[in-house]
Amino acid sequence: MVDGDVPERMQAAAFDEFGGPEVITLRKLPIPDVADDEVLIKVLSAGVGVWDAYERQGILVPEGSSLPIVPGSDGAGTVIAAGSKVSNVVVGELVYVSATTRPKGGCYAEYTVVKAEYAAKVPDGVPAEHAGAMPTDALTALAGLDTLSLSAGSWLLIFGASGGQGHLAVQLAKRQGLNVIAVASGADGVALVTRLGADISLDGHGDLDDVLARIRDAAPAGVDAILAMAGGATVDRLTETLVDGGVVAYAHGVQPEPSERPGVVVRAYDGESNPRQLQRLNELIEAGPFVVHVAETFPLGKVREAHQRLQTSYPGKLLLTVA
Repeated sequence: MVDGDVPERMQAAAFDEFGGPEVITLRKLPIPDVADDEVLIKVLSAGVGVWDAYERQGILVPEGSSLPIVPGSDGAGTVIAAGSKVSNVVVGELVYVSATTRPKGGCYAEYTVVKAEYAAKVPDGVPAEHAGAMPTDALTALAGLDTLSLSAGSWLLIFGASGGQGHLAVQLAKRQGLNVIAVASGADGVALVTRLGADISLDGHGDLDDVLARIRDAAPAGVDAILAMAGGATVDRLTETLVDGGVVAYAHGVQPEPSERPGVVVRAYDGESNPRQLQRLNELIEAGPFVVHVAETFPLGKVREAHQRLQTSYPGKLLLTVA
């Protein structure tokens, strides 16, 4: 049952054509109906990710979408209504969502409707607003760690450790008992990953030979694996620190892809949004203090500025506040 206070229309950021940030405009749209397996969420905040820009450009358009498209696969808010088949979340609960398939629109709106399987309770210790920036990157980081399947005490090097996925991966890796060498971007990035518990924090903008030397000092027997949030020549040099048979894992979409070479195993991975992964993610997050670092927050009316900011460098995540 939908709360009587819910209006028939909502404010949303949407686009009718593909292109640059200028195609996104605010408009009033109908609030979608809720099917038996769906939930209606009053959105508090929405994460802003590069995948949103790809959607805006027409590169990654969710299956079943039709114009006008409301982007935003990541968000957090309060469940206002739930279909008859929904059992994992309840009306009134604060949830976060990661919904790559969302034919009824995304989280850049006052309300969104998604399949309940893509929603989970906001974990203890994470501010509800910040939870909106977390889902896709956190689930992707977890998939990367699953791909590596390292034992506690192993040495993991995370390249791009201060980025959206990277800073969450640092914390999830420490939850799994791994020794983490975090290669971050600039002094701010190094400070962030150090605060988040990295055992060794290095500036990827520094002298690469010095970075390699410090990695070898920390792990003289070799690094067991690399989680690469970016590709290119630097990653290929970092593989020199791997043990024989060491693994480089990278998320699909990282370009250029890490290079294959003798003694190095290269694997790609993708994040998954499903009840099992969401439960695992919440259990890991609730094991101790957890930070979703928001570099900058924009109101929904500044969505174009948020997408322009996506094209720059910053630690952590960008966030739209809706409520």
